[in-house]
Amino acid sequence: MTKLSQMNRRGFLAASGSLTLAFALPLMPAFAADPVELPADLKNNPMLDMWIRINANGTVNLNIGKVELGQGVLTAYAQVTADHLDVGMDRLIVTAGDTAETPDQGTTAGSGSMPAAYSAMRLVAAEVREIMLGLAAEKLGVATDRLTVDDGTITTADGRSATYWNLVDGKVLHREATGKAYLKAPDELKIVGTSVPRIDIPSIMNGEAIFLQDQRPEGMVFGQVVRPPTYKARLTSLDTAAVEAMQGVIAVVRRNSFIGVVALSKDQALQAATALSRVASWEVEKDLPGSANMKEWLRTQEAVIEKKKEQVRASGPAPSKVVAQEYYRPYQMHGSMGTSAAIATLESDGVTKVMTHSQSVGPTAKAIAKLLGVEEGKVRLQHVQAAGCYGHNMADDAAADAALLAQAVPGKPVFLQYTREDEHLWEPYGSAMLVTVTAGVDGAGDVLDWELDVYSTPHGARPGGNPSNLVSAKYWDPAFDVDTIPKKSGGGPNYNTARNAIADYDFPTQIVTDRYIRQAPVRVSSTRGLGAYGNIFAIESFMDELAHSAGVDPVEYRLRHMKEPRARECIETAAARFGWSGFKKERNRGRGFAFARYKNYAAMSALALEVEVNPRNGRIRVLRANTASDAGQVVNPDGLINQIEGGLIQMLSWTLKEEVRFDDTAIQSSDWASYPFLTFTEVPTIDSVVINRPGESYLGAGEALTGQAAAAVANAVFDATGVRMRDLPFTPPRVQAALKA
Repeated sequence: MTKLSQMNRRGFLAASGSLTLAFALPLMPAFAADPVELPADLKNNPMLDMWIRINANGTVNLNIGKVELGQGVLTAYAQVTADHLDVGMDRLIVTAGDTAETPDQGTTAGSGSMPAAYSAMRLVAAEVREIMLGLAAEKLGVATDRLTVDDGTITTADGRSATYWNLVDGKVLHREATGKAYLKAPDELKIVGTSVPRIDIPSIMNGEAIFLQDQRPEGMVFGQVVRPPTYKARLTSLDTAAVEAMQGVIAVVRRNSFIGVVALSKDQALQAATALSRVASWEVEKDLPGSANMKEWLRTQEAVIEKKKEQVRASGPAPSKVVAQEYYRPYQMHGSMGTSAAIATLESDGVTKVMTHSQSVGPTAKAIAKLLGVEEGKVRLQHVQAAGCYGHNMADDAAADAALLAQAVPGKPVFLQYTREDEHLWEPYGSAMLVTVTAGVDGAGDVLDWELDVYSTPHGARPGGNPSNLVSAKYWDPAFDVDTIPKKSGGGPNYNTARNAIADYDFPTQIVTDRYIRQAPVRVSSTRGLGAYGNIFAIESFMDELAHSAGVDPVEYRLRHMKEPRARECIETAAARFGWSGFKKERNRGRGFAFARYKNYAAMSALALEVEVNPRNGRIRVLRANTASDAGQVVNPDGLINQIEGGLIQMLSWTLKEEVRFDDTAIQSSDWASYPFLTFTEVPTIDSVVINRPGESYLGAGEALTGQAAAAVANAVFDATGVRMRDLPFTPPRVQAALKA
C-alpha cells in the first residue's frame, strides 16, 4: 500500500491518498477549470499583481504576507508558485511581510502558512499562467491547448514561441482573481513534493547580512530602553542632565515611566541606559504568587468555564475502576538565541519605516501608529529575518520602541537590540498549565468515560492592532485602557488554553472543560503550540498510565482506542521504525510513546524514543527518537522534516530544563545560567518519516510535534525506573526527589 525509500537517516512514505480523513480540511478542488471559491487570503487581497509581477528582464516578483521564521516558508511558497506558474525557482524574487508592498495575510502563526499557500498561492499562479497562455495564443494565432510552457517560454507545435517577459504589457495582471484557472493535478507537479534547498541558506552560509541584527543603513544611530525593576513599578523621579551630557548621547526620551536613549554608538547607548537606570527611582509592588506556588494559584483563581467537548454515552456498563491524575507545565520562554531588534526611521514624508522580525507586521504597524498617535498609513513595517522564536516574543516590542526613539531623531535610522536580561525578563512567556484527567475504565482497562479539565492563563496577547499589548505602552499615562485580554478562551475548541485538550481517541464519553483564567501574574502570550504542549503531555501521559494499569502494551492500547486510518498508520509507522516490538530492556533505560494531531485537524505526528536515567544524579538523557508524521500533501519533504525535528528538539529542551522562576516581586530567570536549555551534545539521534498524501490538503506542520515529546519522555522514564513524572520540567533535582519518594 505504501512505498518506502530511504533518505539517509530520514524516511519519506508516498501513500496512495485513498484513505478517508476525519477532522480534515476540505479536500483539494477538482483539477480543472471549474470555479473555486476564493479563500480568505485571496478574497482580502484579490488583485493578482499584489502577489505576482512579471518583469521584462525575465524575473518574477513573488510577494507574500507570511514571513520567514526559519520554517522555510519562503522556499515552500516559491515551490508552489514556480510549479503552477511554470517558471524556474531561480527567476523568483521573493518579498515577504512588507505592509506597503505585500498582501496582508495576517499573522504568521498556528502552522497556517502552508494551508494558506495551498489555498491562495496556487490559485494566483495558475491564473497568471492562464493569462499568459491567452496572450500567447492571441499573438501566435493558435489555441491555448496547443501550447506548452517551460520556464516562462510558451511554444507552439511548429516551434514558434513567446515568453512571459515579452507578453506582459502595462497592467495586464492588475485584475481580480477568479478562481477559474486550471489547477494542476499532483502528478503534473515537478517541484512540489521535492526537497528543494531553502532559498535563504546560501546567504546564511556565506555570512551575508540577511538578518536584521546585521543591518547597518547609512547614518544609523543606536537606541536603548531602560526597563522598570518589576512589572508594576512606576517611575517617581529621574534626573537626565548628567546622561544628556555624556559623550555620544543624542537624545534622552522620557514619557511617563518609559525611558529611552539614542546615541552615536551601541556602547554609548548601553552606557547611557545603565547610567539612567542608576538615577531612576521607582515605586515597586510585591504582588506575584511565586513560581513555586503556581499549581495552587491556578487551582484557586476565578475562571471563565467553558465546555469544549461534551460527548456523553447514552447507556452502557458502569466503569470497573475510576482513575485520576494531574499534570503541570510551568511558564516557559521563547528563549531566542538572538535578542529582539528593530531599525526605525522617521522619514521626510512623515512615515516611520520599521525593519522588524515581527510575525504580525500588519497588526503591529497599526498598533504602533496608535502608540505614536499618527494615521495607520504613517507606519510601514518591513520584515527582515532574525533569530527564530515560533511565537510572540519581543519583536513587536522592539519595533515599537525603535519607532518611539526614532521620533526624537528624524531622518536617522535608530537601531535597537535588547540585552539578554531585557529579553529574558520582559518577553511574553508561554502560560503555565494545570491539567487534570479522570477516566472510568471497563474490566479490560479500556476507556468508557474520559474527562479533562485544563486550568491556564491566556496563550495569546499579540498587539492585534492595539498598543495595549506592547510592553512600553503599559507605562503611558493615561494608559491605553482597552481590555485586550479575550473574554473567553476563544477560537472554537482548539485555540488558546484548550488547544489539543480534546483527545484524538474514540472514547464513548469525552468531556473537556476549559477553566480560563484571564489575568496572569506574569506577562504571557503565544509560544509554540499554545496550550497544546501541556494538554498533549497530560493526555498522552495518562494514556500510558492507563495502558500500564491494564497490563497492555502502550502502542497497542492507543490503537485499541483509535479508528482513524491515517492516525493508525502514523502510530504503527513510528513504532515499527523504532523497533518497538523488539525492544530489549536494559538497566535504567526505557522506551516511551506519544501521538497527537495538532489542533485535532492539522498535521499528525507519532513519537517513540528511548531514554537513560542516571539514578545517582537524576539526569535524563534521550538516546534516540523516531517520528512518523502525516501533513497531507508535502511541498518540501526536507523542510517538513526540519520542522518535525526542530520541534522535537525544542520540546525536549522545554521538557528537561526550561522553567521561568519568579518570587513575589520579580522574574528571577534573567540569563542562560538561570534559564538553561538543551545543548548540542544532548540532542538525540532522530529518524523521521513523512507520509506524503498527494492530492490531499496541505496541513500545517510547524507545531505537529509539541506535547508528544514531554509525554514520551515521561513514559520512557516510567519504563526505565517505575517512577511517574507529572510536573515539568524533569530536572535532575526533581527526578532525584521522585526516585527517593
